[in-house]
Amino acid sequence: MSVEAAASHSGSDSGSAPRSVRVLVYSDDRTTRDKVKFGIGKRPERDLPPFEFVECATQYAVLKTLDAGGIDVVILDGEAVPAGGMGVARQLKDEIYQCPPVLVLTGRVQDAWLATWSRAEAAVPYPIDPVALCRTTVQLARQRLAATTD
Repeated sequence: MSVEAAASHSGSDSGSAPRSVRVLVYSDDRTTRDKVKFGIGKRPERDLPPFEFVECATQYAVLKTLDAGGIDVVILDGEAVPAGGMGVARQLKDEIYQCPPVLVLTGRVQDAWLATWSRAEAAVPYPIDPVALCRTTVQLARQRLAATTD
């Protein structure tokens, strides 16, 4: 989905199907974005709405998409170039009002402390374990949906 399409997404009307869970996936590497989308899937849990992925390959696209609103979970590649996901996460937490929960993909398990520095709510190390990625993303989506319905 393009940034323009993401900006025009307005959720659901009262008479339509439940809105989707919108997940922003940031990486400069298309293969990494594809692995994330495949690992989570379009319907990871039956009690949640379908997941819709918004792909971003640049830091600018991430900021523009989040400024437009409507994102429920953010997944950032900590190994992205030139702007790594941990630095982007910290910027988002500083600049985006009611920033959605952030999951950072770290280079290794030992880098989890860096994700804490970035203020990300969760971290999953490389190589990407689809089960851990899906479980963590679902948990963040549930937290976000609960917070937005209160």
